[in-house]
Amino acid sequence: MRIGFMGTPEFAAVALRALFAAGHDIACVYSQPPRPAGRGQNVRLSPTHEAAQSMGLLVRTPHKLRRNAPEWERNWAEFDSLNLDIAIVAAYGLILPAEMLAMPKRGCLNIHASLLPRWRGAAPIQAAILAGDSESGVTIMQMDAGLDTGDMLLSGRVPITPDTTATTLHDALASLGADLVLRALDEHPAPVPQPAEGVTYAGKLTREDGKLDWQHSTAELDRRVRALNPWPGTFTGWDNITLKILAALPAEGHGAPGTVLDHRLTVATADGALRITRLQAPGRPAMTAEAFLNGRPIPPGSRFG
Repeated sequence: MRIGFMGTPEFAAVALRALFAAGHDIACVYSQPPRPAGRGQNVRLSPTHEAAQSMGLLVRTPHKLRRNAPEWERNWAEFDSLNLDIAIVAAYGLILPAEMLAMPKRGCLNIHASLLPRWRGAAPIQAAILAGDSESGVTIMQMDAGLDTGDMLLSGRVPITPDTTATTLHDALASLGADLVLRALDEHPAPVPQPAEGVTYAGKLTREDGKLDWQHSTAELDRRVRALNPWPGTFTGWDNITLKILAALPAEGHGAPGTVLDHRLTVATADGALRITRLQAPGRPAMTAEAFLNGRPIPPGSRFG
């Protein structure tokens, strides 16, 4: 089967490696263009681009694909000329026009990191943790012109526990997605329309989503720290600086929300407390709370906000 693959982050790269290892004929890989990243803002290839390059696969990185975007006619013609049986899309980051979706003989399949129709949209992994869902999963979907509205082919589930973070859930779903897309290609499952009820949306995240509001409950704050690290990251203000909060645990304690309760960096919430276990100050490396407090004590009674 002649496949086109379209993806950008590591979530997609896991599936690409699985398809390649299974011996599928991958005609071309599409990924987001190289962009500046990291503290040095050096231009980097996406994880999927790097994976494709290591396999010796053809890679294309158009900036946009919609009609009337720069070079859209050439981009469409190149995609059509691949003569694909099917295209696999995973967290690509560009909207595919209906005309392109129809070019492969079997259309385009999407590896979506949620149990559709719950959490359509851009950030389903984070949304599931933030909402306190008991499980997440992956849906292999036949793509149409809507936002994650296509018929479902296969799905698999992953539990969300009190210890689940965005990183651990991402890794579990990436592995599951790779397994499911291989099955979909082998088994040709019948498409099933998505239910009309139970639809929710996970919008794009911004840095401001990471601001911790200590007026919220301990459970909400705990989920936010687990859901939004490493990106966009969670943070709080203290002593005119911004502290990145990298890890935390629910703890015993009560006080005015945002008040530091002890020498272990336990902070009062609306209904209890949250103990910060790992954090980072501006210009400093990430460190445990114990190491941080050895160098820069935060006395009980201090206020975060």
